[in-house]
Amino acid sequence: MNQLFLLDNTYFQKTYAGWMGKIIGIRMGSPIEGWTHEKIMETYGEINYYKSEYNDYAADDDSNGPAFFIRCLSDFSADKKPITVEQMGETWLNYVSSHRGFFWWGGYGISTEHTVYENLKAGITAPRSGSVLQNGLSVSEQIGGQIFVDSWGFVFPANPSIAADYAQKMVSVSHDGEGIVGGRFIAACISAAYCASSIAEVIQKGLLTIPETSHYAYVVREIIDFYKKDTKKNWKRCLFFVQATFGYDKYPGNCHIIPNAAIIILSLLYGEEDFGKSQMICNSCGWDTDCNAGNVGSILGVFKGIEGIEQKWLDPIRDLLISSSVIGNLNIDTVSNTAQYFCTLGCRMAGVSLPEEWAERSTISGRLFHFDFQKSTQAFRTSTDNVSIENCERAVIPNHRSLAISVNQASSMNVFVKTFYTPEDLSDSRYDPSFTPILFPGQSVTAVLMNIGSSKIEVSLAVYDLRNKTTYSHMISLEPQATGTITLKIPRIEHGLINRFDLTVFSASRNLEDLTVLLDSVLFKGNPEYTIDFDREMIQNYGFGHSGLHQEISQFSQNGGLWELEGTSLSGSCAVEGEAYTGFYETRDVKVSCTIQPKLGYYHLVNFRVQGAARSYAFGFYGKNTIALVKKHNTYKVLEQIPFQFNMEQKYILSITMRENRILASIDGKTVFEYNDIDSPYSYGQVGFTVLNGSHCHFQHLDFSSITNQQ
Repeated sequence: MNQLFLLDNTYFQKTYAGWMGKIIGIRMGSPIEGWTHEKIMETYGEINYYKSEYNDYAADDDSNGPAFFIRCLSDFSADKKPITVEQMGETWLNYVSSHRGFFWWGGYGISTEHTVYENLKAGITAPRSGSVLQNGLSVSEQIGGQIFVDSWGFVFPANPSIAADYAQKMVSVSHDGEGIVGGRFIAACISAAYCASSIAEVIQKGLLTIPETSHYAYVVREIIDFYKKDTKKNWKRCLFFVQATFGYDKYPGNCHIIPNAAIIILSLLYGEEDFGKSQMICNSCGWDTDCNAGNVGSILGVFKGIEGIEQKWLDPIRDLLISSSVIGNLNIDTVSNTAQYFCTLGCRMAGVSLPEEWAERSTISGRLFHFDFQKSTQAFRTSTDNVSIENCERAVIPNHRSLAISVNQASSMNVFVKTFYTPEDLSDSRYDPSFTPILFPGQSVTAVLMNIGSSKIEVSLAVYDLRNKTTYSHMISLEPQATGTITLKIPRIEHGLINRFDLTVFSASRNLEDLTVLLDSVLFKGNPEYTIDFDREMIQNYGFGHSGLHQEISQFSQNGGLWELEGTSLSGSCAVEGEAYTGFYETRDVKVSCTIQPKLGYYHLVNFRVQGAARSYAFGFYGKNTIALVKKHNTYKVLEQIPFQFNMEQKYILSITMRENRILASIDGKTVFEYNDIDSPYSYGQVGFTVLNGSHCHFQHLDFSSITNQQ
């Protein structure tokens, strides 16, 4: 890898463009996914723009995979050893909810990802979990081998062979044969696009990373040869060649990798290095349009940079990324923040320091919204007529970009960010998203901005609770050309669920004036302090989505089991295992308490420092007449336990205080365990509930309280 390249801001900007290109391609292809070329042409003609107007675009498997599978590099970094295929398989189990969201749950032996998840849960570790020997050739060579690998190209820029090697490891969790070859090729092409001089060069560098004798390589060479001989450069002629030679009827399964690989190469070549034209061709060809257009978007985005993507493609995206992992707090994000995460990993994997302008902002704790990616808006939007929101090179703080917010002849203007989503906010439920808020009572919000208008202004912040409670900050005044910082400390709110943060600018005179501010950043920070009472929560009904009837408990995500609201309780039951999670993902030192009421069975637990479905602590009843403190790493392990006779239908208050690696656990005010975890401790995470082995429990009044160093 070229370290000088990494030390340049160009790496960050190109990665953002590549990831944005991926999201654009997914959104453009989703409404026609699985359609034939003939059906597309009959219905729409050539696909020159988005064919569905979404409120906000919901989660998709094509972005879920790249966004979450790459997290294995962070999750296992403490080992200071090369990442293994087995650990990559554990990453699947950590971020994928059982039979819910993330990807297509089409049935064992039908959906590759469903098949592999069942294998992993059954203890069949990677790479056997995705092998031909385990699953057969058809399942092992479906398209998933190449649609989830984009982030390996982003993390290993200008180094196609290394990007391909890491992609192969992850792909081997779920695929084999040509599926692995395709994963290597796409990751290598994305990596090569950072420094290539042409798309032809990108493809050639991708070919160098896969076996020359593979069928995948043969198909790529055949498309290249057809393109070179096609003097009229008519993409439809090439499509007809692909349909006749490499069509779906030539390969097993419902979505084989080879026909779609041919469409990707066709689109890259005939698109003539134009982002919009390449997307038009790719989507007009049909078959797995969102997958193919997503990969094409990643390659072209990196190659062209954000300047090569017209604004018309960016505006409907809003820089927003919604996912459907098992961690609801991570399912509300932005394209910008995810791209920065990729780049931070890329620098670490290369053993180089972050560029100076990115170093400080990459290490800030909390949820930071900044605008250093060109054209980034961090999902800010407006509720005021005629307000302009535009990424701006002019800086509030030297060496950083800003968000220019302006309006002509108005007495005020407003921008806001959604901090929680409901079914009404989204247009579909294709991959079953679930959400925990990204801002909580007890936290603080800080905004840094500059008044570049000609008149004095006043600025205020506000947060809105879903139940119509509003908390306002004090107001600050800014003279023309003045810079200011404003902070809102959100108080403890009983039953709090914050769904929106607002920044409002007023003309100090309240007269009609031209208003313009530069927003440098907004930071959500601190430990939450609030309660959840389940008679205030709601069933969120998304209707029939990709996986059937989709319902969620507000501000919770689920992993197996049956979860329902019953009066003042959250009812959880299961056959084998059921878990539900909520709260701030980066919660560290905090006290959590909850009332539990066992109904049936012997396993009733409150989880804490939940980092996913595979990693957490839990405290509660763990076996007949037993109370225990347990730690989960794929399966639960007892840390400490003592005899305790508990009764069905009786209520017990469980409390856990976490400070660094020390855990204090009590029941009904009596301390039961004091434990200091020195064996790869979990230092942060959400909270949640667990029932096991046929148990049924009611959970009531979940309370989050901050702790101080003196406690």
